[in-house]
Amino acid sequence: MARTTGPTIARWQLGTQLKALREQSGTTHREIADELGCSPSKIYKIEAGDVGVGRADLLVMLGHYQVTDSQHRETLLSLQKQGKERGWWAKYGQLPGPYSMYIGLESAAIAVRNFELAVIPGLLQTEGYTRALLLQQRLSTSPEEQDRRVKVRLARQAALSEDPPLQLWAIIDESALHRVVGGVEVMRTQLHHLITMAEHPNVNLQVLPYSEGAHPGTLGSLSILEFPNDIHSPVAYVETFAGDVYLERDDDMARVTLAHTHLHSSALSTARSAELIAAIAEDLA
Repeated sequence: MARTTGPTIARWQLGTQLKALREQSGTTHREIADELGCSPSKIYKIEAGDVGVGRADLLVMLGHYQVTDSQHRETLLSLQKQGKERGWWAKYGQLPGPYSMYIGLESAAIAVRNFELAVIPGLLQTEGYTRALLLQQRLSTSPEEQDRRVKVRLARQAALSEDPPLQLWAIIDESALHRVVGGVEVMRTQLHHLITMAEHPNVNLQVLPYSEGAHPGTLGSLSILEFPNDIHSPVAYVETFAGDVYLERDDDMARVTLAHTHLHSSALSTARSAELIAAIAEDLA
């Protein structure tokens, strides 16, 4: 089954082309914003692909930028239509804005490099583990809301088996393997699931052992999402109690990438990681 990427890539592609057209025409953000009757910040967001653009506004922009080639206009209008479509996750109801944004990025990504300090990565969680974790985190206000969040998290995992499959490079701190979530049976099933998933060619799973002591990951979990080179540069994601943080600047990405490189070099090999996971599962009482 082909992967469903959602509207994110179309928005990026359209935004990139609109920025190039604006610059070629010598138009400022303020000038096109005045033409549309909006703020310059909206133009920045459209060009960055953060938001979609309405068909009527796009037609005004194309007229202002003197785009007369019919094939070029149709291409841009097609991207606009795709960019305004609802993501596959919309069928699960209204999700928090930051979470919807992350799902959109993950759906568009070709690879994810992830480090988890305290829990199993969401893309590798079993249903039982996810349900117990959400309950203990007290993020769900009702059983219905909990069910919805569980379904969304499990639906995200389809990216690992669809075509082309998402490439996942996951590093897990050993503490997450010993933290029993949902009881012994749930945790044992979760650990066995990790071993099974690690056998997939697109999944690289490493464990950062206690013996390594302090490491850059003690600051918290992180994800680096990678996209086709001609679509978008990598984006780093950090979840905090103060809100979700997305990093794109070169200096931020250099710092995050260096941290992940150190974590990778300190972690066990994939083979030794699988052995450790199996041993921990065996020792669960």
